[in-house]
Amino acid sequence: MNPATLTSVYFIGIGGIGMSAIARYFHTRGIVVAGYDKTETSLTQQLQAEGIDVNYTEDLDVLPQKIDLVVYTPAVPRDHKQLVHLLNTGVPVMKRAQVLGLISQQQKTIAIAGTHGKTTTSSMVTHVLKSCDESVSAFLGGILSGYNTNYFLGDSEWVVVEADEFDRSFLHLTPEIAAVNSIDPDHLDIYGTADKVTEAYIAFIQKTRQGSTVLLSQQAASDLGPEIVNALRLQYKVMTYGFDEANDIKLEIKGVEHGKVIFDFFSPMGSIESIASRMPGQHNVSNAAVAIAVALLLGKDKNAIANGVSTFKGVKRRFEWIVDGPKVYIDDYAHHPTELKMAIGAARMMFPGKKLLGIFQPHLFTRTRDFADGFAEELAKLDEVILMEIYPAREEAIEGVNAQLLLDKMKHSHAALMDRPQILELISRGDFDVVMTLGAGNIDTLVPEIQKILTGKNG
Repeated sequence: MNPATLTSVYFIGIGGIGMSAIARYFHTRGIVVAGYDKTETSLTQQLQAEGIDVNYTEDLDVLPQKIDLVVYTPAVPRDHKQLVHLLNTGVPVMKRAQVLGLISQQQKTIAIAGTHGKTTTSSMVTHVLKSCDESVSAFLGGILSGYNTNYFLGDSEWVVVEADEFDRSFLHLTPEIAAVNSIDPDHLDIYGTADKVTEAYIAFIQKTRQGSTVLLSQQAASDLGPEIVNALRLQYKVMTYGFDEANDIKLEIKGVEHGKVIFDFFSPMGSIESIASRMPGQHNVSNAAVAIAVALLLGKDKNAIANGVSTFKGVKRRFEWIVDGPKVYIDDYAHHPTELKMAIGAARMMFPGKKLLGIFQPHLFTRTRDFADGFAEELAKLDEVILMEIYPAREEAIEGVNAQLLLDKMKHSHAALMDRPQILELISRGDFDVVMTLGAGNIDTLVPEIQKILTGKNG
């Protein structure tokens, strides 16, 4: 199928971050776009403001009369009325990942994969390249701060794509440059075992065009093992990046100055010293390394690259500064123990000696069950912990798996399970220096209310 020949596309689950980017892609090309989502959100409202028709009912009478292609997300139940009906009409029906694969085939693809960090990294790559006057297109998994969008239409031959491992979606891509930030077990409800996750990442890397560049974080290379990495070096230009001397790309953090992390970057493509980044934590320096490496591979100016890194404002819900005052408020999408470790560690780096209050909403019963010990261990590093009940998304409840399970494992003297009104009452008392909302469910709906309370106090 050639996307350029389409005149009308319908999305089931249009409010998803990845789905909305593709919807915007078709809309900007003059194709009639409409879609369904379960609930109205700020993102669906924005899509409607841009001229895209969004409905919130499974009723068939809201479907457009003419549909050339149906795009759906695996998060939508298979018995969804519209999906079932459209599958029976003979209209082409494709997963989001398949469509993204078709679109990316039209350009040279920079694909950013990894259990953690792929949204921030792909966004940073996009921003740095744009700062270097490369008019890239991009499909991102988050709203890029300063741009307020997750999709960019550019004139360049290059497109930046967040390569999602969920449901093996990234196997539809054929990158010119591929990067893997991390290979931690996740989505075990899909993969079954950690080994299957690793196998999928190897398959993704092998989708890269022969002789092209593969960037592997120090941790990803370690997870794959030297035997596999050496085998990949026979097919691709493999470069590892990290803080150890053995890496092809070496990073060195020099310190924190005026709220920015200062670091050096050394690589076979060239070196840049004293780069300043407002993104805290060692993991974000590692993410920045990918953006710098990609820009150097595309022949960009070192000063422009450094400026791009220093002006990157982050991604919505990725260590996003909501309030910067006497009381600091950070919102983060962290929904895996490793991501919690990164977010909390970054907060400790930026606010040494300050009291950290974390509000965490577990995401999925299976993930909570599989990583309960890891969640408890990382959350216990906060000074005070508030748990919300599990956000189930696509899953049915599992007996004995709930927020209380994490609370019992934490053995934290300052931990409690609260509902929304109780949380807001706690925030209003202000017994903390820094508050963090953490999780991938609907915890983000608390953000404007907490912001209002804190800015009211600060103002």
